[in-house]
Amino acid sequence: MEIGQTEKLFYQDSHMKEFDAKVLSCEKDKKGYRVILERTAFFPEGGGQYADTGWLDEAEVWDVKEKQGTVHHITDRPLEVGKTVHGKISWEERFEKMQQHTGEHIISGLVHARFGYDNVGFHLGNDYCTMDFNGPITPEELEEIEWEANRAVALNLKVETLYPSREELSFMEYRSKIEIEGQVRIIEIPGFDVCACCAPHVKRTGEIGLIKLVGRMNYKGGERITMLCGFRALRDYRIKQANVKAIGNLLCEKENETAKAVEKLKAERDGWKNRTLLIQQKLLRYQAAETAIREGVTWIFDSGLEGNGPRELMNALLDRGAKIAAVFAGTSEEGYRYVIGSRKEDVRPFGKELNERFDGRGGGKPEMVQGSLKGKQCLIEEYLKNK
Repeated sequence: MEIGQTEKLFYQDSHMKEFDAKVLSCEKDKKGYRVILERTAFFPEGGGQYADTGWLDEAEVWDVKEKQGTVHHITDRPLEVGKTVHGKISWEERFEKMQQHTGEHIISGLVHARFGYDNVGFHLGNDYCTMDFNGPITPEELEEIEWEANRAVALNLKVETLYPSREELSFMEYRSKIEIEGQVRIIEIPGFDVCACCAPHVKRTGEIGLIKLVGRMNYKGGERITMLCGFRALRDYRIKQANVKAIGNLLCEKENETAKAVEKLKAERDGWKNRTLLIQQKLLRYQAAETAIREGVTWIFDSGLEGNGPRELMNALLDRGAKIAAVFAGTSEEGYRYVIGSRKEDVRPFGKELNERFDGRGGGKPEMVQGSLKGKQCLIEEYLKNK
Protein backbone atom coordinates (compact mmCIF):
# COMPACT_ATOMS: atom_id res chain seq x y z
CA MET A 1 0.00 0.00 0.00
CA GLU A 2 1.34 3.41 -0.95
CA ILE A 3 1.35 5.78 2.01
CA GLY A 4 1.38 9.53 1.53
CA GLN A 5 2.61 12.31 3.77
CA THR A 6 1.56 12.32 7.41
CA GLU A 7 -0.67 15.13 8.65
CA LYS A 8 1.50 16.95 11.21
CA LEU A 9 -0.70 18.06 14.08
CA PHE A 10 2.23 19.67 15.95
CA TYR A 11 2.25 22.40 13.31
CA GLN A 12 -1.46 23.07 13.85
CA ASP A 13 -1.13 23.23 17.64
CA SER A 14 2.26 22.92 19.38
CA HIS A 15 0.46 22.38 22.71
CA MET A 16 -1.58 19.35 21.58
CA LYS A 17 -0.93 16.66 24.17
CA GLU A 18 -3.28 13.90 22.96
CA PHE A 19 -4.87 12.86 19.65
CA ASP A 20 -6.54 9.97 17.83
CA ALA A 21 -5.34 8.54 14.53
CA LYS A 22 -5.71 5.49 12.31
CA VAL A 23 -2.79 3.05 11.94
CA LEU A 24 -1.78 2.87 8.27
CA SER A 25 1.22 0.58 8.60
CA CYS A 26 3.12 -1.48 11.19
CA GLU A 27 6.32 -3.34 10.41
CA LYS A 28 8.95 -5.09 12.52
CA ASP A 29 12.02 -2.91 13.00
CA LYS A 30 15.45 -3.71 14.49
CA LYS A 31 14.64 -1.32 17.35
CA GLY A 32 11.03 -2.49 17.80
CA TYR A 33 8.12 -1.74 15.48
CA ARG A 34 7.83 1.01 12.86
CA VAL A 35 4.31 2.48 12.93
CA ILE A 36 2.87 4.98 10.44
CA LEU A 37 -0.31 6.91 11.30
CA GLU A 38 -2.57 9.02 9.10
CA ARG A 39 -1.75 11.97 11.37
CA THR A 40 0.40 12.62 14.46
CA ALA A 41 1.27 15.12 17.17
CA PHE A 42 4.66 13.44 17.73
CA PHE A 43 7.49 15.66 16.50
CA PRO A 44 10.26 13.70 14.73
CA GLU A 45 13.94 14.44 15.25
CA GLY A 46 14.97 17.56 13.34
CA GLY A 47 16.32 21.10 13.53
CA GLY A 48 18.73 20.20 16.33
CA GLN A 49 15.86 18.92 18.50
CA TYR A 50 15.47 15.25 19.40
CA ALA A 51 12.21 13.41 18.87
CA ASP A 52 9.16 13.26 21.11
CA THR A 53 8.36 10.18 23.16
CA GLY A 54 5.05 8.95 24.59
CA TRP A 55 2.40 6.29 23.94
CA LEU A 56 0.07 4.99 21.25
CA ASP A 57 -2.56 3.14 23.29
CA GLU A 58 -0.43 0.77 25.40
CA ALA A 59 2.55 0.86 23.03
CA GLU A 60 5.45 3.02 24.18
CA VAL A 61 6.91 5.35 21.53
CA TRP A 62 10.70 5.36 21.85
CA ASP A 63 11.67 7.41 18.80
CA VAL A 64 10.11 9.29 15.89
CA LYS A 65 11.65 9.92 12.46
CA GLU A 66 10.49 11.54 9.23
CA LYS A 67 11.24 10.25 5.74
CA GLN A 68 9.99 12.18 2.70
CA GLY A 69 7.10 13.69 4.64
CA THR A 70 6.02 10.44 6.31
CA VAL A 71 6.42 10.20 10.08
CA HIS A 72 7.59 6.84 11.48
CA HIS A 73 6.94 5.99 15.15
CA ILE A 74 9.27 3.42 16.73
CA THR A 75 7.28 1.48 19.34
CA ASP A 76 7.92 -1.38 21.75
CA ARG A 77 4.99 -3.48 20.45
CA PRO A 78 2.94 -3.89 17.26
CA LEU A 79 -0.30 -2.05 16.52
CA GLU A 80 -3.16 -3.35 14.41
CA VAL A 81 -3.36 -1.82 10.93
CA GLY A 82 -6.67 -0.03 10.37
CA LYS A 83 -7.29 0.47 14.09
CA THR A 84 -7.74 3.97 15.56
CA VAL A 85 -5.29 4.50 18.41
CA HIS A 86 -5.00 7.17 21.08
CA GLY A 87 -1.71 9.05 21.08
CA LYS A 88 -0.29 10.73 24.16
CA ILE A 89 2.84 12.91 24.13
CA SER A 90 5.31 12.95 27.05
CA TRP A 91 4.18 16.51 27.61
CA GLU A 92 6.59 17.73 30.28
CA GLU A 93 9.53 16.59 28.13
CA ARG A 94 8.06 18.23 25.00
CA PHE A 95 7.26 21.50 26.80
CA GLU A 96 10.80 21.74 28.21
CA LYS A 97 12.21 21.24 24.71
CA MET A 98 9.98 24.01 23.38
CA GLN A 99 11.16 26.30 26.20
CA GLN A 100 14.79 25.64 25.23
CA HIS A 101 14.18 25.97 21.49
CA THR A 102 12.31 29.26 21.65
CA GLY A 103 14.92 30.53 24.12
CA GLU A 104 17.64 29.59 21.63
CA HIS A 105 15.89 31.62 18.92
CA ILE A 106 15.87 34.69 21.16
CA ILE A 107 19.56 34.35 22.10
CA SER A 108 20.62 33.64 18.51
CA GLY A 109 18.57 36.56 17.22
CA LEU A 110 20.13 38.95 19.74
CA VAL A 111 23.67 37.72 18.96
CA HIS A 112 23.05 38.04 15.22
CA ALA A 113 21.59 41.54 15.55
CA ARG A 114 24.44 42.79 17.75
CA PHE A 115 27.48 41.06 16.24
CA GLY A 116 26.33 39.67 12.89
CA TYR A 117 27.35 36.15 13.98
CA ASP A 118 25.53 33.04 12.80
CA ASN A 119 24.45 30.11 14.91
CA VAL A 120 26.48 27.42 13.13
CA GLY A 121 25.63 24.56 15.49
CA PHE A 122 22.66 23.88 17.73
CA HIS A 123 22.11 20.86 19.97
CA LEU A 124 19.13 20.35 22.25
CA GLY A 125 19.94 17.41 24.52
CA ASN A 126 18.25 15.81 27.52
CA ASP A 127 19.99 18.12 30.00
CA TYR A 128 21.53 21.09 28.19
CA CYS A 129 21.13 23.18 25.08
CA THR A 130 24.27 24.40 23.28
CA MET A 131 24.70 27.04 20.58
CA ASP A 132 27.84 27.53 18.47
CA PHE A 133 28.49 31.06 17.19
CA ASN A 134 31.14 31.88 14.59
CA GLY A 135 32.72 34.79 16.44
CA PRO A 136 34.03 35.82 19.88
CA ILE A 137 31.76 37.05 22.67
CA THR A 138 33.06 38.29 26.02
CA PRO A 139 31.51 37.23 29.35
CA GLU A 140 30.31 40.81 29.87
CA GLU A 141 28.62 40.87 26.46
CA LEU A 142 26.94 37.55 27.21
CA GLU A 143 25.50 38.98 30.42
CA GLU A 144 23.98 41.81 28.41
CA ILE A 145 22.56 39.35 25.84
CA GLU A 146 21.10 37.24 28.66
CA TRP A 147 19.44 40.30 30.23
CA GLU A 148 17.86 41.32 26.92
CA ALA A 149 16.65 37.75 26.34
CA ASN A 150 14.84 37.74 29.68
CA ARG A 151 13.30 41.09 28.79
CA ALA A 152 11.79 39.34 25.75
CA VAL A 153 10.34 36.73 28.11
CA ALA A 154 8.86 39.43 30.37
CA LEU A 155 7.17 41.10 27.38
CA ASN A 156 5.23 37.84 26.81
CA LEU A 157 5.35 38.30 23.04
CA LYS A 158 3.31 36.12 20.71
CA VAL A 159 5.51 33.64 18.82
CA GLU A 160 4.37 33.95 15.21
CA THR A 161 4.45 31.10 12.67
CA LEU A 162 4.58 32.26 9.05
CA TYR A 163 4.33 30.38 5.75
CA PRO A 164 5.48 32.95 3.17
CA SER A 165 5.27 32.43 -0.56
CA ARG A 166 8.48 32.12 -2.58
CA GLU A 167 8.11 35.72 -3.69
CA GLU A 168 7.54 36.96 -0.11
CA LEU A 169 10.47 34.88 1.09
CA SER A 170 12.84 36.48 -1.44
CA PHE A 171 12.26 39.89 0.20
CA MET A 172 12.26 38.65 3.80
CA GLU A 173 15.22 39.06 6.15
CA TYR A 174 15.61 35.97 8.31
CA ARG A 175 18.27 33.70 9.84
CA SER A 176 19.11 30.19 8.53
CA LYS A 177 18.64 31.42 4.98
CA ILE A 178 19.49 28.21 3.16
CA GLU A 179 17.91 26.60 0.11
CA ILE A 180 14.98 24.50 1.32
CA GLU A 181 12.69 22.46 -0.92
CA GLY A 182 8.97 23.00 -0.48
CA GLN A 183 7.26 25.37 1.94
CA VAL A 184 9.59 27.28 4.27
CA ARG A 185 8.29 27.72 7.80
CA ILE A 186 9.33 30.93 9.58
CA ILE A 187 9.26 31.50 13.34
CA GLU A 188 9.12 35.19 14.29
CA ILE A 189 9.56 36.65 17.76
CA PRO A 190 8.70 40.31 17.10
CA GLY A 191 11.65 42.61 17.70
CA PHE A 192 14.03 39.76 18.57
CA ASP A 193 14.28 37.10 15.87
CA VAL A 194 13.07 35.85 12.50
CA CYS A 195 14.31 32.39 11.55
CA ALA A 196 13.44 29.39 9.41
CA CYS A 197 12.61 26.43 11.69
CA CYS A 198 10.78 23.11 11.53
CA ALA A 199 10.29 22.51 15.27
CA PRO A 200 7.34 23.30 17.56
CA HIS A 201 7.65 26.34 19.83
CA VAL A 202 5.85 27.89 22.80
CA LYS A 203 2.94 30.16 21.91
CA ARG A 204 4.15 33.17 23.89
CA THR A 205 7.61 34.07 25.19
CA GLY A 206 6.35 34.21 28.78
CA GLU A 207 6.04 30.41 28.69
CA ILE A 208 9.83 30.11 28.42
CA GLY A 209 10.41 31.25 31.99
CA LEU A 210 13.98 32.12 32.95
CA ILE A 211 16.69 32.09 30.26
CA LYS A 212 20.07 31.41 31.85
CA LEU A 213 23.42 31.14 30.05
CA VAL A 214 25.42 28.75 32.24
CA GLY A 215 28.53 27.97 30.17
CA ARG A 216 30.90 29.45 27.63
CA MET A 217 33.95 28.00 25.87
CA ASN A 218 36.06 28.83 22.83
CA TYR A 219 35.05 26.61 19.92
CA LYS A 220 36.48 26.66 16.39
CA GLY A 221 37.33 30.35 16.54
CA GLY A 222 33.97 31.28 18.01
CA GLU A 223 31.96 30.51 21.12
CA ARG A 224 29.97 27.51 22.34
CA ILE A 225 27.29 28.75 24.73
CA THR A 226 25.38 26.46 27.09
CA MET A 227 21.86 27.55 28.00
CA LEU A 228 19.07 26.43 30.33
CA CYS A 229 15.49 27.69 30.13
CA GLY A 230 12.37 27.35 32.21
CA PHE A 231 12.12 24.29 34.43
CA ARG A 232 15.62 23.16 33.50
CA ALA A 233 16.99 26.49 34.72
CA LEU A 234 14.93 26.16 37.93
CA ARG A 235 16.29 22.66 38.65
CA ASP A 236 19.84 23.88 38.00
CA TYR A 237 19.29 26.84 40.37
CA ARG A 238 17.98 24.55 43.10
CA ILE A 239 21.03 22.27 42.87
CA LYS A 240 23.45 25.21 42.95
CA GLN A 241 21.55 26.91 45.79
CA ALA A 242 21.65 23.70 47.85
CA ASN A 243 25.40 23.42 47.28
CA VAL A 244 26.04 27.06 48.20
CA LYS A 245 23.87 26.70 51.30
CA ALA A 246 25.75 23.55 52.36
CA ILE A 247 29.12 25.29 51.85
CA GLY A 248 27.88 28.32 53.78
CA ASN A 249 26.81 26.11 56.70
CA LEU A 250 30.18 24.32 56.72
CA LEU A 251 32.07 27.62 56.73
CA CYS A 252 29.58 29.45 59.00
CA GLU A 253 29.12 32.15 56.36
CA LYS A 254 26.17 33.75 54.58
CA GLU A 255 25.25 32.19 51.22
CA ASN A 256 26.26 35.28 49.23
CA GLU A 257 29.67 35.43 50.93
CA THR A 258 30.81 31.82 50.41
CA ALA A 259 33.25 32.71 47.62
CA LYS A 260 35.19 35.07 49.90
CA ALA A 261 35.15 32.47 52.66
CA VAL A 262 36.48 29.75 50.34
CA GLU A 263 39.15 32.13 49.03
CA LYS A 264 40.25 32.83 52.63
CA LEU A 265 40.25 29.11 53.41
CA LYS A 266 42.32 28.38 50.31
CA ALA A 267 44.88 31.02 51.31
CA GLU A 268 45.12 29.46 54.77
CA ARG A 269 45.50 26.00 53.27
CA ASP A 270 48.26 27.20 50.93
CA GLY A 271 50.06 28.74 53.91
CA TRP A 272 49.88 25.49 55.89
CA LYS A 273 50.91 23.55 52.78
CA ASN A 274 54.05 25.67 52.40
CA ARG A 275 54.90 25.35 56.10
CA THR A 276 54.33 21.59 55.95
CA LEU A 277 56.60 21.37 52.91
CA LEU A 278 59.40 23.16 54.76
CA ILE A 279 59.00 20.84 57.74
CA GLN A 280 59.00 17.82 55.42
CA GLN A 281 62.20 18.98 53.74
CA LYS A 282 63.87 19.41 57.14
CA LEU A 283 62.74 15.92 58.17
CA LEU A 284 64.10 14.45 54.93
CA ARG A 285 67.46 16.16 55.52
CA TYR A 286 67.49 14.82 59.07
CA GLN A 287 66.59 11.32 57.83
CA ALA A 288 69.43 11.48 55.28
CA ALA A 289 71.85 12.70 57.95
CA GLU A 290 70.95 9.76 60.22
CA THR A 291 71.46 7.20 57.43
CA ALA A 292 74.85 5.52 57.18
CA ILE A 293 76.50 6.04 53.78
CA ARG A 294 77.51 2.68 52.33
CA GLU A 295 80.36 1.95 49.95
CA GLY A 296 78.14 0.79 47.08
CA VAL A 297 74.43 1.54 47.28
CA THR A 298 72.92 3.59 50.10
CA TRP A 299 69.21 2.89 50.47
CA ILE A 300 66.18 3.91 52.50
CA PHE A 301 62.75 2.24 52.75
CA ASP A 302 59.96 4.59 53.94
CA SER A 303 56.24 3.84 53.57
CA GLY A 304 55.30 7.42 54.48
CA LEU A 305 56.96 9.18 51.56
CA GLU A 306 54.66 11.00 49.12
CA GLY A 307 54.95 13.28 46.10
CA ASN A 308 58.52 14.44 45.50
CA GLY A 309 59.66 13.06 48.87
CA PRO A 310 61.57 10.06 47.44
CA ARG A 311 63.45 12.24 44.95
CA GLU A 312 64.32 14.89 47.56
CA LEU A 313 65.57 12.20 49.97
CA MET A 314 67.69 10.66 47.20
CA ASN A 315 69.29 14.04 46.48
CA ALA A 316 69.93 14.56 50.20
CA LEU A 317 71.81 11.23 50.30
CA LEU A 318 73.82 12.19 47.22
CA ASP A 319 74.66 15.54 48.87
CA ARG A 320 76.16 13.54 51.74
CA GLY A 321 78.43 11.69 49.31
CA ALA A 322 76.51 8.50 48.52
CA LYS A 323 77.88 6.84 45.39
CA ILE A 324 74.43 5.50 44.46
CA ALA A 325 71.29 6.48 46.41
CA ALA A 326 68.10 4.39 46.24
CA VAL A 327 64.85 5.35 47.95
CA PHE A 328 61.83 3.02 48.13
CA ALA A 329 58.35 4.29 49.06
CA GLY A 330 55.65 1.72 49.81
CA THR A 331 55.26 -1.67 51.46
CA SER A 332 56.12 -5.30 50.76
CA GLU A 333 52.41 -6.07 50.42
CA GLU A 334 51.47 -3.23 48.03
CA GLY A 335 54.79 -2.87 46.21
CA TYR A 336 57.33 -0.07 46.04
CA ARG A 337 57.80 3.11 44.06
CA TYR A 338 61.51 3.74 43.70
CA VAL A 339 63.97 6.42 42.60
CA ILE A 340 67.68 5.72 42.12
CA GLY A 341 70.34 8.33 41.36
CA SER A 342 74.07 8.92 41.17
CA ARG A 343 76.42 11.79 40.36
CA LYS A 344 79.26 9.42 39.47
CA GLU A 345 77.74 6.45 37.60
CA ASP A 346 75.17 5.57 34.95
CA VAL A 347 72.37 3.98 37.01
CA ARG A 348 70.34 2.69 34.06
CA PRO A 349 71.94 -0.80 34.03
CA PHE A 350 71.34 -1.07 37.79
CA GLY A 351 67.67 -0.06 37.35
CA LYS A 352 67.18 -2.55 34.52
CA GLU A 353 68.67 -5.38 36.61
CA LEU A 354 66.49 -4.40 39.58
CA ASN A 355 63.35 -4.49 37.42
CA GLU A 356 64.21 -7.91 36.03
CA ARG A 357 64.86 -9.31 39.50
CA PHE A 358 61.74 -7.93 41.21
CA ASP A 359 59.10 -7.77 38.46
CA GLY A 360 59.55 -4.02 38.09
CA ARG A 361 59.08 -1.43 35.41
CA GLY A 362 60.59 1.99 34.84
CA GLY A 363 63.56 3.82 33.38
CA GLY A 364 65.16 7.21 33.06
CA LYS A 365 68.43 9.00 32.37
CA PRO A 366 72.06 8.08 33.25
CA GLU A 367 71.91 10.17 36.44
CA MET A 368 68.47 8.98 37.64
CA VAL A 369 65.92 6.23 37.07
CA GLN A 370 62.52 5.71 38.66
CA GLY A 371 59.79 3.12 38.54
CA SER A 372 57.94 0.51 40.59
CA LEU A 373 58.58 -3.08 41.65
CA LYS A 374 57.23 -5.92 43.78
CA GLY A 375 58.99 -7.91 46.49
CA LYS A 376 59.71 -8.23 50.18
CA GLN A 377 61.89 -5.53 51.75
CA CYS A 378 64.31 -8.09 53.23
CA LEU A 379 64.93 -9.68 49.81
CA ILE A 380 65.44 -6.32 48.11
CA GLU A 381 67.87 -5.25 50.85
CA GLU A 382 69.78 -8.52 50.51
CA TYR A 383 70.14 -7.81 46.79
CA LEU A 384 71.30 -4.21 47.43
CA LYS A 385 73.98 -5.34 49.91
CA ASN A 386 75.74 -7.23 47.13
CA LYS A 387 75.84 -4.27 44.72
